[in-house]
Amino acid sequence: MEEREETRKIQFTGKSSYIISLPKQWIVELGLKQGDQIRMIRKGSSTLEIYPPKYESRVQKKDDAIIEIEGEEEASSIVRKLISLYFLGYRTINVKPKNGRLSAHQRNTVKEAVKRMLMGSEIISDSSGGITVQVLVNLLELSVDGAFKRMIHLAKSMLNDAILAVKENNLELAQEVINTDDEVDRFGFYIIRQLKIAIQNEHILKEMGFRNARDCLGYRLIVKNIERTGDHASFIAKDLLEFKKPVKKEILAKLQDMNEFCLSVLDDSCLALFKENYSQAEDTIAKIDEVVKFEKKVRDASKLLKDDEEIYRVRRMTENIRRISEYASDIAEIVLNMNIEKTLKKT
Repeated sequence: MEEREETRKIQFTGKSSYIISLPKQWIVELGLKQGDQIRMIRKGSSTLEIYPPKYESRVQKKDDAIIEIEGEEEASSIVRKLISLYFLGYRTINVKPKNGRLSAHQRNTVKEAVKRMLMGSEIISDSSGGITVQVLVNLLELSVDGAFKRMIHLAKSMLNDAILAVKENNLELAQEVINTDDEVDRFGFYIIRQLKIAIQNEHILKEMGFRNARDCLGYRLIVKNIERTGDHASFIAKDLLEFKKPVKKEILAKLQDMNEFCLSVLDDSCLALFKENYSQAEDTIAKIDEVVKFEKKVRDASKLLKDDEEIYRVRRMTENIRRISEYASDIAEIVLNMNIEKTLKKT
């Protein structure tokens, strides 16, 4: 954190109090305002420390946002606007028709998006004349690390359940995997919103546990990799719903081994992230090269297949699982970038 120093005179006021002014720029940067409580600590006989309040009271709340919807505007366009304003930190989002009134389809689109995608949001007003969405989530209720760990857990569970669904030819479980992908995305959107709030204020950034804004960028890239992990689990589940039959047991066993390996390196890369461990990230990247051994075992077991459809399905499953190792590698690379300075020798 950059240190700045200023000299100010102590002034006498009233009968028993002294006051000292603070630079306006500092007040603005800290998100403080008139009436805020400042905590002061005296340390020994020569030091005074001044601390701003907790960051909840200093988050600069944005004004209400208004989205005007065209009469024939597509659902995807409406959802993109909602997500963008959620990312930007607006606490209240008003969805209104540009002309006339919202159609039943448009209203359902907004309600489904709020329910499925925008964590901590509720609809507080709903009519054909407009819908009001309020973001109620408290910054302290769920930390970025807490949300991220939950997101990883869900994505890993999706992959395991997708393989199990194929093994058991369980279409109901496959559908559940696809539904869980929305939950993974909700955590991802929430984290991105928190990161955008953090980079707006240096002290909020520190109180959220980030060293600098660059770390926020690293987390943003990692969130995308975890989202994609969930997507590939969904692809495996959708494949089962499309063909409605399992893969041969001996091949599926090889795919399960490959899946377990890829999830283990994903675990290692995320552990390196939480520990801020450069060496562990390097070890993870080296370990990822071993995925080719598992791919070879799947290919060897597939050589006896004669059904073109099943050959195609096995190739697709192999590709979806292999991509998980690539995302683990990407995460480990980001961890290296975030922690490289720790490896520099002090001079």
